[in-house]
Amino acid sequence: MSEIQEQKRSRGIAMTPEERGEYLQSERVCRVASVGADGNPHVTPLWFVWDGQHFWLNSIVKSQRWVDLVRHPHVAVVVDGGREFFELHGVEIEGTVTVVGEVPRESVPNTELAPIELAFARKYSSSDEFYVDGRHGWLRITPTKISSWDFRKNEALRPRQ
Repeated sequence: MSEIQEQKRSRGIAMTPEERGEYLQSERVCRVASVGADGNPHVTPLWFVWDGQHFWLNSIVKSQRWVDLVRHPHVAVVVDGGREFFELHGVEIEGTVTVVGEVPRESVPNTELAPIELAFARKYSSSDEFYVDGRHGWLRITPTKISSWDFRKNEALRPRQ
C-alpha cells in the first residue's frame, strides 16, 4: 500500500485516526466524485464500508459512476455532517479505485470480499447475510490522502451563551 499523504492544513480541528475510524464506521452515506468521459465531475451518494485501510463501495455496474471509475480510477469521497457552522465535521478521502471480485457480483465465494460483505450487511440490513442481486460490484478505494475536520474541537467557533 502506498503512503497516505499527511494532512497539512487545519490540523488543530482534524480528527485523530481513531476518531476518523469511528466516524466512518458509524456514518451511512458518502458522496463519491468521479470524472466523466468529458472531463466533468460526477457526484453521487452511496452506501459504503470502511475497513480501517480501504473504503469500499457496492455500486451498480451499469451506472455512470461505475463506468467513470473504471475508465478513470481516481476518486474523491466525502462523508460529512453537522447543521450549524460550529458543528461541521467530516472526512475526505482521495484515492485510487480497484474492481474486486466478479462483475457483476454473483454468489461465487470470495475470501477477500467475505468480511466486507458481512460488514455491509450488518451496517445496512442488521443481518449477517449479504444478498447479491447480479447488478452490483465492489470497488475498493485505496486512499492516497485523507483529510478531516471537526469544528466542534474549536472553542472559538461555539456560540456564546
